[in-house]
Amino acid sequence: MKIDIFAHIMPKKYSEAVAKIASRSFYNKETIEATPTLYDLNHRFRIMDRFEGLMQVLSISAPGVEEIADSETAADLAKLANDEMAELITKYPDKFAAAVACLPMNNMDAALDELERAVNELKFRGVQIATPINGKPLDSPEFMPLYEKMSQYNLPIWIHPMRPGDYPDYRTEDRSKYRINVVFGWLYETTAALTRLVFSGILEQYPNLKIIAHHAGGMVPFVSHRIMSSYDRAEMRENDNSKRGLTRAPIEYFKMFYCDTAINGNTAGLMCAYSFFGADHMMFGTDMPFDSQLGERNTRETIASIERMDIPETDKQKIFVENARKLLRLPV
Repeated sequence: MKIDIFAHIMPKKYSEAVAKIASRSFYNKETIEATPTLYDLNHRFRIMDRFEGLMQVLSISAPGVEEIADSETAADLAKLANDEMAELITKYPDKFAAAVACLPMNNMDAALDELERAVNELKFRGVQIATPINGKPLDSPEFMPLYEKMSQYNLPIWIHPMRPGDYPDYRTEDRSKYRINVVFGWLYETTAALTRLVFSGILEQYPNLKIIAHHAGGMVPFVSHRIMSSYDRAEMRENDNSKRGLTRAPIEYFKMFYCDTAINGNTAGLMCAYSFFGADHMMFGTDMPFDSQLGERNTRETIASIERMDIPETDKQKIFVENARKLLRLPV
């Protein structure tokens, strides 16, 4: 068995509702229609059936509901998305191991209500949030109730980075060029979000909080020694107060995060993440269906890249299935 913990979907009714209200910059109908794996289950199943024992944990594809709708409409959209995903995991238990709740993050009261419904009634195994959230960092005070509640539930938060094309690469320009905002900007957004969660003291306050960082943890594993050196130097030479309130070295908090394997089949990159996070904090994830073959390529190459890792077979099993079972408390 292999449990893909980062597989996106756009259920039919939800997709139709989003198409009615989202601007083209957030919802490109042609792009969605050109990615049938997002909404066509037969297409998705044909791909999944090529990989023995493959199951998925479903999460809603971008855009986040808070990006495209007011607080009341976003709450309605989140309920619709979650209801449809709940139907799918009930109808296809051999395909979908679980689902991750969509929350209206521009309406925290409604988000907490929907979280309670998703976990207790729909039996979802965590939540997905974007970073940033409508331009706000994840350590904004308004999001603290979510972290408190997720710590109590002892279920993970999936962090999905976003950086739109109107976020320029240089101050003298108006837009990003050459897909820099996606290819590199998303990794930066993940890294920045993890850093804010560390130094704001959120992990200090909620040490039981489980965070899953997309794309193998962004830049963190690759620059881990720079993280250690830079913050030690800042404290010693510049009287920097970044570490105020932390009871451990910053790098130890970074190691508390979990990561997926969604880096398009790069064994060397996975070995870097493995070296930093360890086998117990890595989980198989493909980012399906976003590749040139509508989900098949990333699934195939990600599986192969894990199998090529020079690590014990027991650790590969942790990555493929056991960590997901444990973290999400799955019965499968």
